[in-house]
Amino acid sequence: MNLRIVLLLVTLLNFFLPLGFTPLFDLDEGAFSEATREMLKSGNYLTTYLDGHLRFDKPILIYWLQASSVKLFGLNEFALRFPSALAATIWAWSLWFFSRRFFNEKVAFYAVLAMLGALQVNIIAKAAIADALLNLFIALSLFSVWLYIESKKVRFLYLAFAAIAFGTLAKGPVAILIPLATTSLYMLIQRDIKGLLKMLFNPVGIAIFLSISMPWYILEYLDQGQKFIDGFFLKHNLERFSKSLESHGGSYFYYIPVLLVGFLPFTTPLLKALYRIKNNIKEPLFLYLFIWFAFVFLFFSLSGTKLPHYIIYGYTPLFIFIGHTMAHSKKPLGWLFLIPTIIALVLFALFPYFINFLEPKSSYYTELFAAAKEYFDLQFQLFAILITAIIILLTKSRLQKEIKVALIALLFTLFINLKVIGTYGNLAQVPIKEAALFAKKRNLNIIMYHFTRPSFLLYLEKQSLKKEPDVGDFVFTNRSSLPKFKKYSVQYSKNGVYLIKVEK
Repeated sequence: MNLRIVLLLVTLLNFFLPLGFTPLFDLDEGAFSEATREMLKSGNYLTTYLDGHLRFDKPILIYWLQASSVKLFGLNEFALRFPSALAATIWAWSLWFFSRRFFNEKVAFYAVLAMLGALQVNIIAKAAIADALLNLFIALSLFSVWLYIESKKVRFLYLAFAAIAFGTLAKGPVAILIPLATTSLYMLIQRDIKGLLKMLFNPVGIAIFLSISMPWYILEYLDQGQKFIDGFFLKHNLERFSKSLESHGGSYFYYIPVLLVGFLPFTTPLLKALYRIKNNIKEPLFLYLFIWFAFVFLFFSLSGTKLPHYIIYGYTPLFIFIGHTMAHSKKPLGWLFLIPTIIALVLFALFPYFINFLEPKSSYYTELFAAAKEYFDLQFQLFAILITAIIILLTKSRLQKEIKVALIALLFTLFINLKVIGTYGNLAQVPIKEAALFAKKRNLNIIMYHFTRPSFLLYLEKQSLKKEPDVGDFVFTNRSSLPKFKKYSVQYSKNGVYLIKVEK
């Protein structure tokens, strides 16, 4: 069977099929999507707002792409997530062409399959946020730099500058930092300072970068002045490294378990690839790729703010390492490959029993956890067991090894996408969407009270009232905040989410 057709099918099933299956998740998906809706409604395509307040979290590119998608497909989950799925697809196929050029088709197949199947990539590839876009441009920039180093064809250097520029429009300075650090460290190790300076100070490349990235930054500064500097550069970039923002901290070892879980079902090949890296980095390309991963891993391990998706910026080299390891392995697919995946599936099957040991932080979570027992039910458990059994049987089949691995990856990711994420979406996000649609149908003006859920505003299609609740007001809140109201009537409630009317 043609390996490219296999990858295309996995791409469609993993990245595009689930786009509209669940409501948008809060906080991030809801915030990006609501900011896009407010952009479309206001007609202001320069500055983003969230619930009427300035939003400087990320640059403009993802909002432009989401707005374009909404105009094409309508205001829905599919449209808002489509730009991420498209970016992840281009990222996957750039990985294919790069790996095939410098290795062979089998290495490229396993590298791309590892990316398409990796748990973390599956999540961001379908999320209405900027990370799939950023990962695409980081990959394109560093692939282009290597193509320039190898061929000395200046068009690849220009492509690298362009990719960095678009990455800067997608998420800011990190799109410059990672390619700059990786390239500089590699060239310094190779003692080619002259070559490094020639790349960094290429006048045409700099002009390409500035012409693509700078117009929006300049116009935004002219529009918002110091508020833009303080909000975007100081708070959401410098402070993220220097200290923990929004309680997103962690130890220096934070990203080790993230890697092990994030690469499921390819955790075992990842460990094998890392074990063999000492010998492989004697080759220039492997050294270059390893520097790329190592810089990202160390930089974000030292960062004050830690979030699981930061480490994905260094995943592309690991996919190539996995591809190389699996392509050169002559051993049949065995238990060692399956163990981490089976453990994960068994834990999912046992999850309903773990709920009893969770300690709710508030009455909202008490109600949510109680509902979770009904959602993660016997059917969910049996489905997890069935997937586990099929995966075990696949290893005993006579199918081609590449097809076996593809089917295992596909079964695992479909279980995650359709069953795990789908069930959690029904539990936590469907009530928010239903409450918003209830209020929208009745054209209610809503006060969001101590319960920030931007997706509610998106489905409501209007901003919240900025005031303290009074008699006659409609309030969107959660179970924990109900005691603060002396008298109210419940308009809608489900799984700890409440839409109430304040009464006398």
